[in-house]
Amino acid sequence: MTELPDGLAAFSLVGRTALVTGSSQGIGYALAAGLAAAGARVVLNGRDVERLAAAAARLAGAGADVATVAFDATDHAAVRAAVDEIEAGGRAIDILVNNAGMQHRAPLEEFPAEAFERLMATNVTSVFNVGQAVARHMIGRGAGKIINIASVQTALARPGIAPYTASKGAVANLTKGMATDWARHGLNINAIAPGYFDTPLNAALVADAAFSAWLAGRTPQGRWGRLPELVGACVFLASDAASFVNGHTLFVDGGITASL
Repeated sequence: MTELPDGLAAFSLVGRTALVTGSSQGIGYALAAGLAAAGARVVLNGRDVERLAAAAARLAGAGADVATVAFDATDHAAVRAAVDEIEAGGRAIDILVNNAGMQHRAPLEEFPAEAFERLMATNVTSVFNVGQAVARHMIGRGAGKIINIASVQTALARPGIAPYTASKGAVANLTKGMATDWARHGLNINAIAPGYFDTPLNAALVADAAFSAWLAGRTPQGRWGRLPELVGACVFLASDAASFVNGHTLFVDGGITASL
């Protein structure tokens, strides 16, 4: 049996490389910054080259070891080519954070079919595409950490976002399936389900005083989440401290799923 490091050393990510999809802003950027602070070399991903470069510059200015790779996570062939190129360049991906995602709000009876398809591709297909491409290399090494970003909507629904709720439920179950197939190869696959966080994706809700008041009353901690509050969960799941955690969805939601 391999002995694990003692104490806080088990949380260290020094010497590891983390690929974070959708990481030019919001949750993805915050998680990339947190992984870098724990010692990881981070590879930022997105489709907008200029946004990626700006995000990388901010992280590098804070002392992070950072690189970028632009690809569309919904394009299976492009994802595999990009991941294979990263690996061939000598940067083995030890940690993957599948964060790429989108939202579209509309009454379900009026929800556009093309918006449904785009949302499912961005929120679910991307997790399969990048997860599979990276896992093929991790399996060969007998180790790897994959963290999929789910949502409070994995467990709860609200009006106007039924397809998003379906997509995040799928992410949680895909996480279980990945763990079931790949844990035997030494991989740990888990998910983080954020509650309501102040992010660009939620900008319209943050600006809505009535919604913010409702959220404060509905959430036991009485407020929006702050992006740094997601970092600890990500570092834990990416580290040796979570060596026997597999197929789990960790809710970071201020208690909203715990109370009526």
